[in-house]
Amino acid sequence: MNNFNWESFSLKIAVKTELSVIYKAWTQADEIEKWFLSRAVYHKENKEERARNSSIQAGDSYEWYWFLYDGMGEGRITEVNGKDHVQFTFAGECPVDVRLKQQGEYVIVELSQSEIPTDDKSKRDIRLGCDKGWTFFMFNLKSIYEGGIDLRNKDASLKGMLNN
Repeated sequence: MNNFNWESFSLKIAVKTELSVIYKAWTQADEIEKWFLSRAVYHKENKEERARNSSIQAGDSYEWYWFLYDGMGEGRITEVNGKDHVQFTFAGECPVDVRLKQQGEYVIVELSQSEIPTDDKSKRDIRLGCDKGWTFFMFNLKSIYEGGIDLRNKDASLKGMLNN
């Protein structure tokens, strides 16, 4: 474990669809709720709530809620280019970069999370926990946009599942 990178990780998945579809999946509240969140609220820099079907902009803030999870995630949208790149803060101030590339019939989705603190709690909760969480949700992104099947568990009597 001496050479294990505790400060960042990257994940990739191929999704058989168009780039514009996946870009909206990451940048619109009504789309990100299809595969990732139970509820997403974006606020413009002036604190006004962004319309659910409009794309986020750099400077926006977010409130994210998940099924079967009592907490709320908060962060900022730091970069968007309207086409194939989104960056936001997550799990505190860790930057998450999502880069998209059309390759034939597929969109390659690459997610990188960096600047993870190296204290034991951050190693466990952010480095290992976020890697596990993002892996599941990227599989769910693929499932939703290729076949329409939502893999998330939404049944409160079934907590502690892989798909929570």
